[in-house]
Amino acid sequence: MSNITLPDYLTFASEMQSAGLAVNPSELHGLLTGMLSGGLSLTDKSWQPLIFDYTNEGMGWPDKALTLAQQTLDATIKEVTGSDMELSLLLPDEEASATLFDMADGVADWVNHFISGLGLVGTDLKKASKQAKEALNDLEEIAKLGIDEEDDMQEQALLLEQVIEHVKVCVLTIHAEFGQKPTQQESAPTIH
Repeated sequence: MSNITLPDYLTFASEMQSAGLAVNPSELHGLLTGMLSGGLSLTDKSWQPLIFDYTNEGMGWPDKALTLAQQTLDATIKEVTGSDMELSLLLPDEEASATLFDMADGVADWVNHFISGLGLVGTDLKKASKQAKEALNDLEEIAKLGIDEEDDMQEQALLLEQVIEHVKVCVLTIHAEFGQKPTQQESAPTIH
């Protein structure tokens, strides 16, 4: 079992900003997860030109930013294809001095770009099951997320945690339907 983890948010954000890329780490992770959940190949580099077009007018990325993106993709593949049914979201957090508003914006960015990722790989959502369509509808509503300054911040923090958990369930539901499965399972002989 490898210890592939998501990159540190601040390090990644700094690298993307210095490279002049038009996304933040939350947006990129959402995009990559959407592409994976929509059927992106688990084994080739077909994601790179899509990301380059989407974020950098078709131009390649500097090596360090590309390495961090690959690390993000590898960690996400490990999670969505694993048996644990877990998913981590690359979001601004307390370590990045993020406020509750920053975290909520990060969730909205992540979800918006997840939906964009599904579109980038041409996922045929018209053929989705009822559960996948409901999950997508929930995500579309979550993408509009915002926190009211007038509300109790402690209560809003708890609600945000619940929303993040619901995002994970929705994403895993969509991935279960459209995402590619590891090829190890296909190597077993078929008995007729």
